[in-house]
Amino acid sequence: MTAQSFLLLLCLAAVWGGSFLFAELALREVPPMTITLHRVVWAVPALFLALRLGGLALPRSARFWGGALGMGLLNNAIPFSLIFWGQQQIEAGLASILNGTTAMFGAVVAGLLLPDEPLTPNKLAGAVLGLLGVAVIMGPEALGGFDPANLAQLAVLGAALSYALASVWGKRLLGGHPPLVNATGMLIGASVLMLPVVLLVEGPPRFDLSAGTFGALAGLALLSTSLAYGLYFAILRRAGAANLMLVTLLIPPFAIALGALVLGERIGAAEVMGFAVIALGFVVTDGRLLSRCRRLSQTRGAGS
Repeated sequence: MTAQSFLLLLCLAAVWGGSFLFAELALREVPPMTITLHRVVWAVPALFLALRLGGLALPRSARFWGGALGMGLLNNAIPFSLIFWGQQQIEAGLASILNGTTAMFGAVVAGLLLPDEPLTPNKLAGAVLGLLGVAVIMGPEALGGFDPANLAQLAVLGAALSYALASVWGKRLLGGHPPLVNATGMLIGASVLMLPVVLLVEGPPRFDLSAGTFGALAGLALLSTSLAYGLYFAILRRAGAANLMLVTLLIPPFAIALGALVLGERIGAAEVMGFAVIALGFVVTDGRLLSRCRRLSQTRGAGS
C-alpha cells in the first residue's frame, strides 16, 4: 500500500468512526430508524451528482433494482437501524469495537455461501477469536440475567452479520456495474424501504430540531456516507479489497477518541482487551501478516 492509499484509509476510518459520534448526538432528539432514513435520503443527491460528473447512469433492469433493494436492506436499513438503536444503551466507542467483527463474519459467511471463497482454517480461527473478543467485552455477567446494554451489544453484532450478508448479496447480484452505480442504487433502495417503516413505527420525521442535531444528521449523510463511499471506492481501486479491510481495525480508535473528546465517554479495560482479541482475529483471518512472519522465519533459518 502506498502512503497516499494509507492516508485515504485513515480518512475513511475517520469519517466512519465519526458516524458513531454523529449518531450519538442525533439520538438526543431523533429516534434510531428516523436517523437511518435521514442518513440514506440525504446521501442520495450527493451520489447522483457524483454519477453525473462521472458520466454514469443508473440501469433500468429489474435485476439491478432487485439487487439494489436487497443491498439497501442488508447494508443500510438493517445495520444502521440496529447500530443506532444499540447506541441508545452503549457508548459510541464500544459500538464501533463490536462492529469490528464484520470482517470475521464476512469471511465465514462468504466461505459458507460463495464457492470461490472457501472456508479456510484461518477464517475459522479468526471467527473463534472474534467471538472470544466479544465474550470478553460482554463479560460473564451477560449470562447472569437480562441487561439492556447486553441486548444493545447483540444488536450491533447483528448489524455486523447483516453487513457480512450484504457483501455476498452484492457480489452475486450487483457484479458488472460500476461501484458508484451500485452505491447510488443501494441508497435509493434503502430510502424506499425505510420511509414506510419509519412512518409506521416512529411517525413522520420532525424538523423542529436544534442546529446541532441537523449538523449531526448532515455529517452522517454527507461525510460518513457520501464522502465515505467516494473514499471507499478510491482505496478499492488503488490498494485492493484486502488492504481496504484494514479499515475495520482503524475505525474504533477514531470512534473512541471522538467519543472521549466530545462526549466524555470512557472505555474500560474489558473493552480494550476485547478489541485486542478481535484485532488478533482479524490478523488471523486476513492471513497476510502470518504469512510474512513465516517467510521471514524461513529466510532467517535458511541464512543460518
